[in-house]
Amino acid sequence: MKLRIKGNTLRVRVSRSEVARLLAADLLEETIYFTPEPTAKLTYALQQDQSLSRPAVQYAQNRLTILIPTHHVISWGTSDQVGIAEEIGLGNLGSLGLLIEKDFACLDRSDKDNEDTFPNPNAGKQC
Repeated sequence: MKLRIKGNTLRVRVSRSEVARLLAADLLEETIYFTPEPTAKLTYALQQDQSLSRPAVQYAQNRLTILIPTHHVISWGTSDQVGIAEEIGLGNLGSLGLLIEKDFACLDRSDKDNEDTFPNPNAGKQC
């Protein structure tokens, strides 16, 4: 799982095996440490939630959890749909843009770098 933060947007890219895990209702979780201090970290997670109708984000104690409605996970994970997008209102702070995407193979990377990615729809096409 890859996390990209830019301004007030979150973009998460998910590999084939991670999509399969989400479909099986597994929790996807990664932690990044910023210093040798064990508390200087950010944990980010992605999981399905059958009680939701729209994607949501929770944040507490250096943990960011992105919750996706189960019906979104199933329709996205079992189709050619590339991503799930949501604009989450933050009151006076504006909104948070959220995009969860399948991780496609990079056309300029080695096979090793592209392990466990989805086939790129532009593969074989000339620029």
